[in-house]
Amino acid sequence: MKKLYSYIYIIGGVLLVAGAALYITKWAWAPYIYLLGSFLFGAMQMLDRYNGKNFLLRRLRRQQVLGAIMLMLTGVAMFVCKHNEWILCMLVGCLLELYTAFRIPQEYKKEQ
Repeated sequence: MKKLYSYIYIIGGVLLVAGAALYITKWAWAPYIYLLGSFLFGAMQMLDRYNGKNFLLRRLRRQQVLGAIMLMLTGVAMFVCKHNEWILCMLVGCLLELYTAFRIPQEYKKEQ
């Protein structure tokens, strides 16, 4: 089951990048691709849980989930906003995801 989750996670990430890149070309299906990717990516991050007692890891996991939610909201903003306001939402989500992608493995190493 973990292998399936890993594949869904990767597919979601690829669709996220493809949808954002295709949006620049004004292709009509680009927001749909991005939205599908964001929900696949976000769902897999929300299913991954940390049940330990380390406060720092729990905080980082909450930040990671917040980043995933921001990426999902970006997909909605692509449909709702008339201009490029969705870029700000995506920037915040990407920064949170990037920060937690480096910090969580460091904290796991310290914990062991």
